[in-house]
Amino acid sequence: MAHAREVSLEARLRDCGLRPTRQRIALADLLFAKGDRHLTVEELHEEAVNAGVPVSLATVYNTLHQFTEAGLLRVLAMEGSRTYFDTNISDHHHFFIEGENEVLDIPLSSIEIGNLPEPPEGMEIAHVDVIIRLRSKKSR
Repeated sequence: MAHAREVSLEARLRDCGLRPTRQRIALADLLFAKGDRHLTVEELHEEAVNAGVPVSLATVYNTLHQFTEAGLLRVLAMEGSRTYFDTNISDHHHFFIEGENEVLDIPLSSIEIGNLPEPPEGMEIAHVDVIIRLRSKKSR
């Protein structure tokens, strides 16, 4: 089963124009084997280290950005310099739970977007991201 998944990941990387190196395949397996996820560079690096994948933080960073450029991931900038990589590249929106640094998907059908401004001349709207920030209700 693991071998078939590895072959599938190799093909997926090749189809996106990326050379399927051992490290890319290992990181892709960690990213995509658990369904839709939102991970930071540091979180994926920690998972890789715990899984025995010999990879540096810089390699994880570079690989995530290569996967993003290839269309395999979507970047979400949530908190200042905190960036998440989303394995679900379909159109959808997000809840961000403040203080817990947790990101949850919101189905596209749950939000209706309207009255968008006209983009400047020569430009078009590529995508609209809605991030709804949540926090725990304070006890009274």
